[in-house]
Amino acid sequence: MNDNVKSPWPGPAGLIPVTSGRADDANVYNRSYLDSLHVEMRVIDAVEPSLTTEIFGELFSSPIMMPAFSHLNKVGKDGRKPMLEYAKAARSLNTLNWVGMEPDEEYAEIAAEGARTVRIIKPFADHATILSQIQFAITHGAIAVGVDIDHVPGTDGHYDVVDGLPLGPVTLPDLKAYVKAADSTPFVAKGVLSVQDAQKCREAGCRAIVISHHHGRIPFGIAPLMALPRIRKALEGSGIAIFVDCGIDTGYDAYKALALGADAVSVGRGILKPLLQQGTEGVEEKVRKMNEQLSELMMYTCVKDTHSFDATVLYG
Repeated sequence: MNDNVKSPWPGPAGLIPVTSGRADDANVYNRSYLDSLHVEMRVIDAVEPSLTTEIFGELFSSPIMMPAFSHLNKVGKDGRKPMLEYAKAARSLNTLNWVGMEPDEEYAEIAAEGARTVRIIKPFADHATILSQIQFAITHGAIAVGVDIDHVPGTDGHYDVVDGLPLGPVTLPDLKAYVKAADSTPFVAKGVLSVQDAQKCREAGCRAIVISHHHGRIPFGIAPLMALPRIRKALEGSGIAIFVDCGIDTGYDAYKALALGADAVSVGRGILKPLLQQGTEGVEEKVRKMNEQLSELMMYTCVKDTHSFDATVLYG
């Protein structure tokens, strides 16, 4: 962990945002944490960097990925389906695409757009549904599959229910069973926010985790980048890919996550407005701008490629 980045709060005294435990406040806290991290300049010997990133053995043009959106086809207009629009953007940009909770027929339509795609499945109480959706995704060419482990509790203190479908717990034996069902297809646990869960994911055989609080699902949740350095250290040498989401809105945000040890980042709400307003073109414009910002900050700090990030550049 970078000694310059203090925990639990790196910002100046008196700037800790007031929070009530609501999701919106968690996002304010997360934004404040991201903005409190500052960067020193290292420009001698700096060169224009390469953003090429290897994920699950395949090369992508950038470590900035699409998010695991769900249900957006319900708000399509002018004949455009948002879930398909951002899949088209992922294919055009050669970046990794993610898809959240969608029925099989919708997932098949998205996968047919040709972007390399990770399917994230809800922790349904009916385990047969999870296993079935894992196999369906693999049959339709998914680069990886996974489960939203952070979507177990509901706000009523019971297991959550989504679209009328009851969700349930994810035990370590469950996770091992899902990894086994995926066979040679990498399995991802999305919603890790502690060393404890990260170590259990390693024990289960997961090939990747997403450090995330699902935009404030847990009341008073820490910012994902707070947990990132400790998790990175705990998983050192495991070969597990570490991804991060929540609040990544600029290439500068992405830089901070990558400097702290992420292998790649997902941008969600940052592309939501351009996606719904402009479709594929809006998403492409947003991500290209983020890539420019990421490249700019990499040059300012003498980072030549995505293997060369150094956490000691950050101050908080």
